[in-house]
Amino acid sequence: MTKEWQLELPKLLISVHGGLQNFELQPKLKQVFGKGLIKAAMTTGAWIFTGGVNTGVIRHVGDALKDHASKSRGKICTIGIAPWGIVENQEDLIGKDVVRPYQTMSNPMSKLTVLNSMHSHFILADNGTTGKYGAEVKLRRQLEKHISLQKINTRIGQGVPVVALIVEGGPNVISIVLEYLRDTPPVPVVVCDGSGRASDILAFGHKYSEEGGLINESLRDQLLVTIQKTFTYTRTQAQHLFIILMECMKKKELYGYYYSSIILRHIMIKILPHSTTENLMRKHNCLSITGILF
Repeated sequence: MTKEWQLELPKLLISVHGGLQNFELQPKLKQVFGKGLIKAAMTTGAWIFTGGVNTGVIRHVGDALKDHASKSRGKICTIGIAPWGIVENQEDLIGKDVVRPYQTMSNPMSKLTVLNSMHSHFILADNGTTGKYGAEVKLRRQLEKHISLQKINTRIGQGVPVVALIVEGGPNVISIVLEYLRDTPPVPVVVCDGSGRASDILAFGHKYSEEGGLINESLRDQLLVTIQKTFTYTRTQAQHLFIILMECMKKKELYGYYYSSIILRHIMIKILPHSTTENLMRKHNCLSITGILF
């Protein structure tokens, strides 16, 4: 990427995960998410990773980038990593060292989806499947890991910090969070409470679980019912996902959630030393913003 695209190493990698189906965000929350994400990227010199296609959480990232582009000349490196088999108008993307127009108008009759035009770069993963997600998952995590090992400060051996940002999402997103938290070293996670589904369940678990990831019996039953209703799960399926959720809670110090607050501060607190965080917050006049921080 640094050779082929002539990109400088990022100072931070923000990996956005969430729902792939389209969903609405409350206007205030959408504004907080968009402005916070852009400010975090601009302040730190970050790259943003997404799933690349024009649906779900990726569309919300695209909206934030579009709003930023209309007001500023500052470019943000946003890399979409998508499975080749779900991309509409594939024939327009075939070639080497050529410039071709790509139609980003989606076809409502198609099961495929177009790429989001606000991204600066794309990586398309092909495992031979059509109309399915999954080909990109392993590649994306390996790439994140590789980038995290690149030294941005050789004197102290500091690699590129990675933080995961979670907005809405299906049950697989909870598994993704656990994978991040179990990584070596663990990847900190910031969850958007109020965005729906997986994010709200993660935030609820974080708020009410005790040390060691324990939760009292009445809240356990409430959470199981919520999982069943949210994902149309059987009791057995809900119990399986609940176990994964409780494994996340064992590492709850590594992730936090925000609502009607500012993403920038949450991301900084997760990846930077306290003194550095405070200096950056003062520089960007963010200390007056209050919220729930972990």
